[in-house]
Amino acid sequence: MAYGDFKTLNQALTEFKLTLINQPRLFQSIPSIAPSSKLQSRLEEGIDLALAISTEKAQSELIIAPILLEIRAIAQPHASLFSGVSLNADPPAGLVGECDFILSKSSNQLEVTAPIAVLVEAKNNDIKSGLGQCVAQMVGAQRFNTDQSVTIIGAVTTGVLWRFLRLNAQTLEVDLTEYTVPSQIETVLGVLKSPF
Repeated sequence: MAYGDFKTLNQALTEFKLTLINQPRLFQSIPSIAPSSKLQSRLEEGIDLALAISTEKAQSELIIAPILLEIRAIAQPHASLFSGVSLNADPPAGLVGECDFILSKSSNQLEVTAPIAVLVEAKNNDIKSGLGQCVAQMVGAQRFNTDQSVTIIGAVTTGVLWRFLRLNAQTLEVDLTEYTVPSQIETVLGVLKSPF
């Protein structure tokens, strides 16, 4: 198996023996972060273009990547950003394959270094269909980190809609609230920045 073979949330929960907690507004206590004028400008142009093109690649490049670059800039020098890299954390467990985006709490930009803090899985039109794959990647990140006490944030996004998850040991919390960009960009930035 590989990350992409985890098609449902239940499949990942069962395979990795995780306890699920569903919670609306899971990250409500996290401070929001105002976007820079540079990010606002990129999103104003990028969102309409990405939605017109209507592909996962366009949404990744024109919406998601600028948001993650903003987090990297805010968290410097303690953050690195990777796109489309392999995370082969535990091949026998099926924790192998490519991740859309990884944010690491490391200044090493040449290769992914522990601890991995955030994984973002881009999905064209269906957030729910990406939850199983995102959870598998989060478990992979947890094993890659070797320190099981590191909390990992995951997100499944269309670029405009964002659903967040948090993995701590064997407990997976899923935020039942979906956040919309650009209207809730401050919340999205706050959640993504929280591990740093």
